This record gives sequence, structure tokens and C-alpha cells, in this order.
Amino acid sequence: MVSTVPVALMYAAQEFADVEAVVDPRYGVRHTYARLLWRVRRVAQLLVEEGVRPGDRVAICSPNTYHWVEAALGILYAGATLVPVNTRFTGPEMFDVVKRSNAKALFVAGPFLGRNRLDELRAAGEHKLHPVIRIPVEGTRPGWPDVDRRPLSIVEADDLAVAVSDDDVSDILFTSGTTGRSKGAMSAHRQSVGVAAAWAECAGLTTGDRYLVINPFFHSFGYKAGILACLVRGATIVPQLTFDVGQAMRLVEQERITVLPGAPTIYQTILGRPDRTMHDLSSLRLAVTGAATVPVALVERMQRELSIDHVLTAYGLTEAVVATMCRPDDDAATVAGTSGRPAAGMEVRIAGENGEILLRGPNVMLGYLDDEQATKEAIDAGGWLHTGDVGRLDERGYLMITDRLKDLYICGGFNVYPAEVEQVLARLDGLAESAVVGVPDERLGEVGKAFVITAPGHTLSTEDVLAHCRARLANYKVPRLVEFRTSLPRNPSGKVLKRLLRSTA
Repeated sequence: MVSTVPVALMYAAQEFADVEAVVDPRYGVRHTYARLLWRVRRVAQLLVEEGVRPGDRVAICSPNTYHWVEAALGILYAGATLVPVNTRFTGPEMFDVVKRSNAKALFVAGPFLGRNRLDELRAAGEHKLHPVIRIPVEGTRPGWPDVDRRPLSIVEADDLAVAVSDDDVSDILFTSGTTGRSKGAMSAHRQSVGVAAAWAECAGLTTGDRYLVINPFFHSFGYKAGILACLVRGATIVPQLTFDVGQAMRLVEQERITVLPGAPTIYQTILGRPDRTMHDLSSLRLAVTGAATVPVALVERMQRELSIDHVLTAYGLTEAVVATMCRPDDDAATVAGTSGRPAAGMEVRIAGENGEILLRGPNVMLGYLDDEQATKEAIDAGGWLHTGDVGRLDERGYLMITDRLKDLYICGGFNVYPAEVEQVLARLDGLAESAVVGVPDERLGEVGKAFVITAPGHTLSTEDVLAHCRARLANYKVPRLVEFRTSLPRNPSGKVLKRLLRSTA
């Protein structure tokens, strides 16, 4: 049984040797699985020559391109641990992840979307990184010199790949906590491969499928349900640098895309485009969505107007990746009204009077990096992961998410924790207090609204609040709305009643 990422890649290179593994038209790249293995070996050998050893942690801060696929698989092939970094993070946010993971090396995009992330990272603090490998994202040249100019010596890299154990930590994915401090969820190789295989099985992913990966690779959806899911089934990865609806439709037509997962807003945007009928989207057969409310009408339109055979919803989180998932034979009402039934060997239980969703199974994270207390709070003695979400199970065992114990909201498919935003707002001179909640938004699902109280003798504008946040938070975390108040509703113990704020927003 394949249970490490390097072995999965070796198997794919043997079984699907001539199948296209990664297609990135922006750079003119079309790697077969045999070619992908050769490229990954080069990356692994580069890391070995630069002093990276098994168990070391290597970070990637780069958008969706073929470089990310090669780098991530190369890190794992060398026996190191992958640490994805959110490309939307500011310098201080990136530095926090790199420092706390004790990353030894870094793959980082060159100037991209007007930002130099390496300069921002270095400006945020001192942390020894060697090597730092630049990825030339902008432009159309296909190669990246640090890898391409190295002589190929694969023996040592192959030895390290074979030595990787099922239980070795494959990746650390950082996710914000309700306290506002990010936590690194650790997974073993057997878990990363296992959850990818389970997702692929539920979705019916096959060799011959061509998968447009819009979900960011730094997110578990793009990495494990994207790259690794394709790897275990011999499907083709087609990365999209950043989401652009026009480009997405062109890629679907030109590359005959069959699989298009993403947040509901992606499909709503495509359906709303007046030029949609000018593109041949008939190759699409499968869509997987979630992370926000999915109207039945949207599912029906996706099937009717985009000719998608199967639309599936799913529920998961970084700490377990895939917990429940619909199946291809589920009807539109089930797909829209539930998050599917247990998948990937998971057990689902509804606990207590508040109806918290608990999960247990083989792919629940090993724990949070260097945070034993947070791990104990998340995973109880019985092995149940406390999700902080509220829901119920119907008579068929299908899960319906009804609320969140945590205050998080989901903006454009990204989790936002109000406590983190509130901590940033607390540093704004002249602001006495704030409370942030998620409010409905037609395009993004939910956006942030900040209720703020100014300190006596101070005056703040909406732009003051937003500018302060933009300088310190990734764009999706920045509130879209600001309301000034003289007081906030509280319960007898003094806790802000966000339920009331949401109801009046």
C-alpha cells in the first residue's frame, strides 16, 4: 500500500509514465509523470547539496504554478517537512510562520503582484534561512535557475526518498486559532496520502481527468485534495496562478478541464459572466465545493447551464482535511443542504447540548506544533477532535452545519478568525474597543464587519480603520464594513454578544 508521498510519486511515474502530470500553459510546461519525477529529484538533490537533512522543515511562499508542485514534492522526496506559507500574508505574518516552524530553507516567489515577499519577510525579523531559492513567477520563462543549472545526481535523493517512513511528519499547515495565534497542524505521510486517496475515491477522480486547481496550494484543499489527489490517481494538475474568471474559462476550453473544485463564489462568478456562452465548457464533469452556504438553485444551475455531471459538497478543516463528503449519486437538495456523509474512515459525532461536531479517524492531525496545551484542548482523551462547529446528522448519517461555536467566518473560501483582526485593531491609536463579525456577502459568502468604539478625545474615520488593517493583515482578513458605536451589547459576565451584532449588521 502506498503510504508516503515519495513512494506515491515513484508509483505514479511507473504506472502513468506518459500521462501529463502538470500542465502550466503560462510557462509552456507539460510534464509527464516520468518527467515530473525527474524534476522532483533535481529539487531534492539541490536541497541535499545545500545541507537540508531529513526532518528539517522547508517553507514555500509562492502562488499556484508548476514550480510549487516541483518544490513541494522535492522537499518531501528529500525527507524534509513541507511548510506552506499563505501568499496573502503580510511580512510579519509570514515571518511568524517561518520562525515558529524553524524552517531551514525557503522557496519564495520573486516579485509578484507588486510585492517582494522576501524583502517583506526579512524586514519583519531575523531568522537564518539557507538556502533561499527564488521562484521566477512573473514573466514567461519556464525554468528556475537554482534548479535547472544543477548537475543531476539522483542516488542520494532516491535513498532519502525510500527511507521516508509512514509516520514521518510530511507537512505543517498553519491555521489561525480563535485566540488569534496561528497553530501549525502536523500530519504524517500516511495521513496526507490517505486523505488524498479518500478524497479522490469519493470524487471519482481517475486517470484522464484534468483538474484545474484554483484553490491555493498553500491550503489543504489545493495541496492535499489537489496535488496529492491527482498524484495518487494519475490525473493532470493544471494550476491557475490567481483566480481570473476569463482565464479560468479559457483554460477549461483549451485544456479540456474535467474537474473544477472551489468555493461557491467561483461558480457564481462564471454563471454571471455574459461571455460564458462564448467558451466551450462542455468538458466539465465534476465540481466539489463547500466552505460556505450552497443554494440548491446554484447546484441546479451548475448542472444545467455548465453541464457539470456531478456537484459535490464536503466538510473538513486543516486538522483533518476531509471529514464528510457527498457522493456522485446524491441529489441537488442533498448536495446543497448537507456536507455529505463520513469519508476517509472518519467517525462523526454530535456532542453535548450545544451540538458540537466531533471527529475521529486515521487522518486527524498528529497535533499542533510545539503547543501541547492547544493539542489537548482540540483532541480529547478518546481521540475526538473538537471542531468548534455546530451541526446535526440526519437519519442517513449526512451532516448539516448549522452554526459555529467559534466566531470564524469564511470570506471567499478562506477562514477568518475575528480575534486575530480584533488584536490588530487593538493596536490602532484612538480605538478603545472593537468586535468583528462575519456578515453575508453575495459574492464572497461572508465578509468582515468591524464594530468599533473610539477612545475619548480621538476621532477615527472608516478609512483610518481599514488602512490600519490593510497594512497588517492579508486582504481577505480586512473588514469590508466599519460601524462606529458608543457601546457594544454584552452578557452579564461582560462578554460581547456577537450574535446580536450579527443580527443587526
